[in-house]
Amino acid sequence: MNSAQTDFEKRLHEAPTPLQWAEKACEALMAKYEPEQLPPDWFHYHQGVFLSGMEKCWRETGKQKYFDYIRRWVDSQVLEDGSIKKYHTGELDDIQPGVLLFNLYEQTGDERYKKALDKLVPLLKSWPTNPSGGFWHKNHFPNQMWLDGLYMAGPIATQYGKTFDASEYFGMMTYQAILMAERTRDPETGLLYHGWDETRAAEWADPVTGLAPEFWGRAMGWYPVALLEMFEFLPEGHKDKAKLIDILRDLLVSLSKYQDATTGLWYQVVDKGDRADNWLEVSCSAMYVLSIAKAVRLGYLDAKYLNVARKGYQGVIDTLKFDENGNVIIGRICVGTNIGDYAHYIARPTSENDLHGAGAFILMCMEMDRASL
Repeated sequence: MNSAQTDFEKRLHEAPTPLQWAEKACEALMAKYEPEQLPPDWFHYHQGVFLSGMEKCWRETGKQKYFDYIRRWVDSQVLEDGSIKKYHTGELDDIQPGVLLFNLYEQTGDERYKKALDKLVPLLKSWPTNPSGGFWHKNHFPNQMWLDGLYMAGPIATQYGKTFDASEYFGMMTYQAILMAERTRDPETGLLYHGWDETRAAEWADPVTGLAPEFWGRAMGWYPVALLEMFEFLPEGHKDKAKLIDILRDLLVSLSKYQDATTGLWYQVVDKGDRADNWLEVSCSAMYVLSIAKAVRLGYLDAKYLNVARKGYQGVIDTLKFDENGNVIIGRICVGTNIGDYAHYIARPTSENDLHGAGAFILMCMEMDRASL
């Protein structure tokens, strides 16, 4: 055992467990917000990813307060007839929170949750697409595919397909995943560009390829997280699964090469860590750790990569602070962003304990809790 491993194991023994860190993050957000006040004030993936992490905490701990908190938020958004009080029908971001409805329906039998799913998921059947059939990310960004979109639509659609015997959603979403990877992958680095506009009309689009100019950290986090969740619901023998596993493995191996050797974190613009103005970003680092650890656990990635996940996990933990009330503060989270150039990403503000950053952190901790540390 080398000295680095000894130091890691010493810190791990003295620190809270990953599950305890996840609970600390849940508690910090619960102390800050009543569930009905979770921002923004509509049905959106910020709440969806945070509460997805909380749902995993509930499953692991059985603590009723987590289930009740999730249900209170959902019930503040979903009306008795299953309609959503406020959401943007043309944005994939506002489909994603529907993943919370499956467990609520299973646990309570309340038909409003099934009705809501029956309204949300079939929207994908008529979703606007680019000439190759790729989903627009938002109606006001015509023909633009963003990596983020797979997380917003893939897990909910495949879970719906498995739960309600609607197999048409399997091929729909594997097609999106493969198209997205094939069109955004850079053969030199193995990384995926933030987005792609087949029509090349977007101001950021390369005039020849239609690709975004940079490899933005969090966008590349959503993609493998989405694939790994989709694999939980895809039929084992689905014709596209082996190809998607290859895509997943290729991306995670490529990302591992860009981990910062000193901190274990990854940079806001992933491949440009040598630039003085680039900075280490926590939410993408958490997503990469989650994805690598989960891929190892499920046998999609060589076990040696668990060391990459361990180092990244500790790097994230090392950034944490506490407020005057003892609540954990998760910082260095890039706020939401459109697609842009290097200067655009570098200039983005950071936040503390925002919901999608906290959600990424909780999901990372829950997966590391299952890892063989």
